[in-house]
Amino acid sequence: MEEQNTSLIPAKRGKLPKELPQSLIWVVSTVVFCVIFAITLAPRAKAQIRGGWGASSQYIAIIRNVFDFIQRNYVEEIDPNVLFEGAMTGMLNSLDDPYSAFLPEAEMKDLNDTTQGSFGGVGLYVSKPITPRPDGNYLEVASPIEDTPGWRAGINPGDIILQIEGESTDKLSSDEAVARLRGQPGTEVKLLIRRGENIEFPVTIVRAIIEVPTVKHDMIGDIGFLKLLTFTPRTLERSREAISDFQTKSYKGIILDLRNNYGGLLHSAVGISNLFIEGGIIVSIKSRIESENQTFYARGTAMVPPDIPMIVLINRASASASEIVAGALKDRGRAYLVGEKSYGKGSVQQVFPLNNVGFKITTARYYTPSDVNIDKIGIPPDREILFPEFSRADSEKLNSLINSNRVSDFVKLNPNAGVAEIDAFTLVLNRDFNLEIPLLKRLVRNELNRRTIAPVYDLEIDVQLQEAVKILREENYRTLMQTSKTLKALQEEAEQDELLLAS
Repeated sequence: MEEQNTSLIPAKRGKLPKELPQSLIWVVSTVVFCVIFAITLAPRAKAQIRGGWGASSQYIAIIRNVFDFIQRNYVEEIDPNVLFEGAMTGMLNSLDDPYSAFLPEAEMKDLNDTTQGSFGGVGLYVSKPITPRPDGNYLEVASPIEDTPGWRAGINPGDIILQIEGESTDKLSSDEAVARLRGQPGTEVKLLIRRGENIEFPVTIVRAIIEVPTVKHDMIGDIGFLKLLTFTPRTLERSREAISDFQTKSYKGIILDLRNNYGGLLHSAVGISNLFIEGGIIVSIKSRIESENQTFYARGTAMVPPDIPMIVLINRASASASEIVAGALKDRGRAYLVGEKSYGKGSVQQVFPLNNVGFKITTARYYTPSDVNIDKIGIPPDREILFPEFSRADSEKLNSLINSNRVSDFVKLNPNAGVAEIDAFTLVLNRDFNLEIPLLKRLVRNELNRRTIAPVYDLEIDVQLQEAVKILREENYRTLMQTSKTLKALQEEAEQDELLLAS
């Protein structure tokens, strides 16, 4: 789950699968892989590839001949595994799909460690942008995992990692960068971070055992606040426990926070949606092979009754399984979305092991209940609420403040600083750096939160959460829901607008 885009693995058709031991999952994956290649692939290829199986077999024969030729004639003896891995890497890269890749032995081991829930690392989800930036294809932080070294170091979604231990990330693949970020717990890794257009600063992070968290919850008065950090086999169980706690406290509304949640397991996303939706479609999975299409439905009575008003918080780091849940709740008219447009990952990946190596490949796309795919588009909120952005002048001042270490030094000396101390310190920073008080207060409070176990929420500085609470307490929720449109209606409106502009 950490330091890598998580794969969205489709659940078995029908009811949600029970949790399986990790070893059994890999055995089943291997068996499925063998069955696909031994029984299914050949006839499908024959039917689907122009020119029949003969066209494909010609390419396979050429590859085999080149492989043998290199083995016999290259100027130096070459390890056949090097040729194999190079061919596999090239073949998967030729798909031009950021989510399909060959996985060498070390990366398969990392994937196993991640799936089992703990490993040595810094606690960052990272990826390479689909469209490289003009100045280079640097590594981008999709989301930090809360209560991890990367999160406590102040790394934010959207930050660019320019260097790892002095090495530029421009030429590194996502997997190569992940290998450099991970390592023995207790060791240091030095990063150079770019934030926005002009802010650059070094960060030294001490690696630790990363245990992937799942759910946090608390009450905001009479409102239940449920924060999902990732979608794992435990997420549904932990969410049920949280909602049971809300019920004992007579909750009158619920806020589901999917911000910075980069995805996870499909069956977990379906199960979470089922907590709030009674009957009907949650998500459809559509493959190139029609017989493998699946539709997942809500089953039974929702744990949260339909008369409980519901807000969903999303941002640009809400992706994959998060977008399945947000899309289902929006299309089914069950929740009002607040925040900013989501990431836009509407595809499904599967991982296939090959002895000690393997590969991951996009096998399908998912569609919301109104039958739209949000890949590279994202889900827009019903109400957009953005955190303040910095002007160029403010960016330079903020860059100076960050590199001065004034905030981190204050927090080290005052780990239990109260409201009065924070207010006094922000007044000093305001005088020295001429930055807005709310921004400075947010920087100080975030730094304090990172030095301890993160609070479930911080209402004073979280403007998106403030808006969600305001809607539930002060506005007519049912009237708002009547104005909410399905994703299909929104996409159709966008297409009409494009046609009008073109004409």
